[in-house]
Parts: sequence; C-alpha cells; structure tokens
Amino acid sequence: MSLSLSTPGLLFPAISLLFLSYTNRFLSYAALVRGLHERWGEHPDPAVQMQIGNLRRRLLLIRHMQTAGAMSLLICVGSMLALFLGAISIGEVLFGVSLVLMVLSLALLVREIQISLDALDLQLRDMSNDAAAQSRS
Repeated sequence: MSLSLSTPGLLFPAISLLFLSYTNRFLSYAALVRGLHERWGEHPDPAVQMQIGNLRRRLLLIRHMQTAGAMSLLICVGSMLALFLGAISIGEVLFGVSLVLMVLSLALLVREIQISLDALDLQLRDMSNDAAAQSRS
C-alpha cells in the first residue's frame, strides 16, 4: 500500500469535529461543576458528593480524550511532513500511530458516555423513588 500526502489530511475534519464535541462536553461539565459547587456551599449533601466523584472521573476521561486526540493530530501532521520530505516509511509509521491514538480517543469517549448514562440513570431512579414515596404519602 502506498500512502499519499492527502491520506493523513483526511483525519483533519474528523479531528476538528471531535474536538468540538469534546469541548462542548467539557464546557457543560464545567457549568455542572460550578452549579454543584454552589449547591454544596449552601447545603452539603451526600448525593452531591457522589455526583462530584462521578464528574471527576468524567473530566479525567475528557482530559485523556483530548490529549489522545491532540497527539493524534500532531503526529498526523508529522506524518504529512515526513511524506512531503520523501520519508515514506516514517510517514506511514507516524500515520499508523496517529490512527491508534484516534482509536484510543474514541474508546475513551465511549467509556465516558457509559459513565454519563449511568449517572443519568441514577438520577432518574432517584426521581422515580421520590415520586413513588410521595404518592404513598
């Protein structure tokens, strides 16, 4: 297989969209953390403490997702530079590493989504339990 200079360039739009998605997730979590911090200051609650732990794990995953994505982009640029300079084998290896980092970033995204869904499910169950308790009263 021969790798042309344009092949690594195909990752650029995908990486840009991923970073937009990752940034939006990060900003929504940052707003959530600020809101929880305010609630915690007014009334410390064990439920808020559990949400804080969950958010820490999710923010850590986002950090790793963004790092892997940024490294993927950086190495992809290195691949294009190597191909441009005629170092085909180096360019191919760098492109392969870039793809592996992109897969890692996406795998971390899947894990973060699973944790987010688990957190939402806990809140829905908590609301269901509250509604059932109120209807019995």
